[in-house]
Amino acid sequence: MAASATHDFGTLPPPASIHSSTSATPDFQVIGRSGSLSGFDPSRISIAITKAFLAVEGNAASESRRIHEAVDGLTRQIVETLTRRAGVARAIHIEDIQDQVELALMRSGEHKIARAYVLYRAERMQERRKREEVGAAPAQPRLNVKLQDGRTEPLDEAALRQVVATACDGLDGVSVDAVMAEVHRNLYDGILLHELGLAQTMAARALVEQEPNYAYVSARLLLNGLRDEALGFVLPEVVSGSQRQIDLRYDEYFPEYIKLAIKLEILDKELGAFDLVRLAAALKPERDRNFQFLGLQTLYDRYFLHRDRIRFELPQAFFMRVAMGLAVREIDRDARAIEFYELLSSFDFMCSTPTLFNAGTLRPQLSSCFLTTIPDDLDGIFKSIKDNALLSKYAGGLGNDWSAVRGLGAHIRGTNGESQGLVPFLKVANDTAIAVNQGGKRKGAVCGYLETWHIDIEEFLDLRKNTGDDRRRTHDMNTANWVPDLFLERVEADGTWTLFSPDETPDLHDLYGTAFAERYEHYEAKAQRGEMRVTKTLRAVELWRRMLTMIFETGHPWITFKDPCNLRSPQQHVGVVHSSNLCTEITLNTSGKEIAVCNLGSVNLANHVTPAGIDEARLKKTVTTAMRMLDNVIDINFYTVPEARQSNLRHRPVGLGIMGYQDALYTLRIPFASVDAVRFADTSMELVSFHAISASVSLAAERGRYPSFEGSLWSQGVLPVDSIELLQNARKHELHMTRSTTLDWTGLREQVKTTGMRNSNTLAIAPTATISNICGVTQSIEPTYQNLFVKSNMSGDFTVVNSSLVHDLKQAGLWDEVMVSDLKYFDGALGAIDRVPDALKRLYATSFEIEPTWLIQAAAQRQKWIDQAQSLNLYLAQPSGKKLDALYREAWHAGLKTTYYLRSRSATHVEKSTMTRTDGKLNAVSMDASGAKVCAIDDPTCEACQ
Repeated sequence: MAASATHDFGTLPPPASIHSSTSATPDFQVIGRSGSLSGFDPSRISIAITKAFLAVEGNAASESRRIHEAVDGLTRQIVETLTRRAGVARAIHIEDIQDQVELALMRSGEHKIARAYVLYRAERMQERRKREEVGAAPAQPRLNVKLQDGRTEPLDEAALRQVVATACDGLDGVSVDAVMAEVHRNLYDGILLHELGLAQTMAARALVEQEPNYAYVSARLLLNGLRDEALGFVLPEVVSGSQRQIDLRYDEYFPEYIKLAIKLEILDKELGAFDLVRLAAALKPERDRNFQFLGLQTLYDRYFLHRDRIRFELPQAFFMRVAMGLAVREIDRDARAIEFYELLSSFDFMCSTPTLFNAGTLRPQLSSCFLTTIPDDLDGIFKSIKDNALLSKYAGGLGNDWSAVRGLGAHIRGTNGESQGLVPFLKVANDTAIAVNQGGKRKGAVCGYLETWHIDIEEFLDLRKNTGDDRRRTHDMNTANWVPDLFLERVEADGTWTLFSPDETPDLHDLYGTAFAERYEHYEAKAQRGEMRVTKTLRAVELWRRMLTMIFETGHPWITFKDPCNLRSPQQHVGVVHSSNLCTEITLNTSGKEIAVCNLGSVNLANHVTPAGIDEARLKKTVTTAMRMLDNVIDINFYTVPEARQSNLRHRPVGLGIMGYQDALYTLRIPFASVDAVRFADTSMELVSFHAISASVSLAAERGRYPSFEGSLWSQGVLPVDSIELLQNARKHELHMTRSTTLDWTGLREQVKTTGMRNSNTLAIAPTATISNICGVTQSIEPTYQNLFVKSNMSGDFTVVNSSLVHDLKQAGLWDEVMVSDLKYFDGALGAIDRVPDALKRLYATSFEIEPTWLIQAAAQRQKWIDQAQSLNLYLAQPSGKKLDALYREAWHAGLKTTYYLRSRSATHVEKSTMTRTDGKLNAVSMDASGAKVCAIDDPTCEACQ
């Protein structure tokens, strides 16, 4: 092709340029806007950046040494990035080069320069469009497409446009022309057919920051490629090698897909016994169009069934497959499968990731979380580590209680030696979690828990540090403090605290409340008399400060509270809660004979709220069906270790949670930081709790009570809201938690006592890091992280824009290129943008703009209804020792059972990106001022509970 005469990198008026020493790179080529090719000359990048500085700072900039150095440094960064991204293709589009110039200016903090660059690029784009309208646009070169059989044929522009138009149909704010213009930038002569589909998907994806609805366009275009891939595998006779779109008929595809998956020994042959024709007729293909790109890409990468990396499972077939897997033991299993499918495909409710991965397969390990207690002997320790591997293999998240294992310096009778303590064994557990990565679907993940009185607590606090002896560090394993009330009472009284080895204080592990305090004081007295072999006494407040320092510096160990977890546990008559799980929302008993198992799923609260309030009828229907699905998991489940099976069948716990909480607040126009939001947290969770307990009672009437029901708090008519008094009676301070109710709890209390419960536990709010992406809603009970950012997970990096905010800014006439640029610069926050009304700033305040006390107040109101716990992240923009101390004491005073990550605003923040025409390959985990990781967007370990 002829070289382009129009690929100017500079978009500002040309003053005298500053010389750059960067020479041309002839082995790379630039794709011009017309599709023509020319040599890549880095010196033009230097000229473009120089022009940007001169346009803002005037001609004096040409004499500035700072500008010279900045231009040279930025140019080198841009060239390195471009050549790395070009890879083997050795070709770079002109717009990509300009994107990287803009990105480099943003990253370097030159906001005024970058803003001028953005505005002038927009002006030039408008000028080009005007020229095109009057016929001045250069003629597009004729391109050919290489088909799957190796033949080539001319690019079918009409078919291409029709595919894009179909994807845009029914969506406000999107433009077929805009997508087509982006598509043409990525075309070349001889492009492969599948690359043509990818070019369409990426074209729409590049426009998401301008209009969030392009996320739907991109998903629909991705679906076209998935459809061709799946049909080519299942029904190869219907797939042609042309550029024309193939019509998808689920009624033909679905039965053949099930039969093929059974033949390939991926799905259980029992699924072939369903009425496949009836189920196929119940599928709703139009729901394929409800995905956003992040959700569908996540499903494609990690959830859909595949063979030899060919995905042959389509979205509605996926939901029906999961529904069938959960209905396989129902009496009328076809009807139940359709009922379950309706709930999943509508996004009203979503099962956890292990259920979505494994339902209907030959090994249906459907449970989310496993909690174990590690015994104090070598055989038991290594059996527990083996159990970790087996449980993790099929996508289970792990919580290990290490408090019973003797500490450093403790006597070992078998060898007459001294123990090396916990750390060497924790290191093995850490490496095991990394080794077993769940078949590449996601990282294995485990959290170790330790009680605050354990002699190894100080070394435990240091496990995640980046300094010190690496043999005594666990860089990949999460850790959490299991804190008794007595310790915090000593902190507040500035008293002493004594550490013990559990081989000398074996009963402390199983005690809580007043009984723990009395026995602990007994051992303290023994230590003072010199009757204990391994002890250490220190100021409680010093240990507390060190705990807070470590959670700030390393993010670990998390702070969780032993006594409220046990005093409010419905199952305290048959055991002790020794820890929580990987994400701090599960609080179930563990012992040497029982591994606790929990089965999770989440109600999409956003789908159950209208501007008028909560749709209570819809919520009741969703919760009732969801509880049945979760209860079915227990009986269908594939158990890798017998202790998990025994525990799950005996107690039958489930953990129904919520997601889309922030979206619901947007719909109701309630700011997160408000009394109304706290009130909504209370009333919404009361409804979920009421209907979940009611559903479990109904299941008990149909299927029988869970075996360990007698003697439980349920059997005594003590519901979660009633158990607050048990905690209050053990506390010396007044709990910051109201007791008000609005529903008929008296009537339900009586039903629970007389009919019983099917499930020992019903509610737990998980982080929903992945399943909320699938449904296209905000995570769990989280506030919005940023209104515009790049989200990273195992499927890649994705532009995320707050569509509710964009709608409101459009209504106010404020959504433009400058607003996009400002949001990037201010890390997705509105607070510093003067032209945004205060009402919108309050409604769309991001996580670090909200005082964390609001999160605790809302969590406290939810906790009164929840028989387990909730994954509660806390956000502090500028942490200090004083703030951390006040925050975690408030969480304790509020009666919370657990807290999760402390997220602090990093010194460098998430990288600023143009996010225009890029794949967003940015770093989503940044570093705080101490150099510690700050889980800012999407911690992969959270996904083990999703």
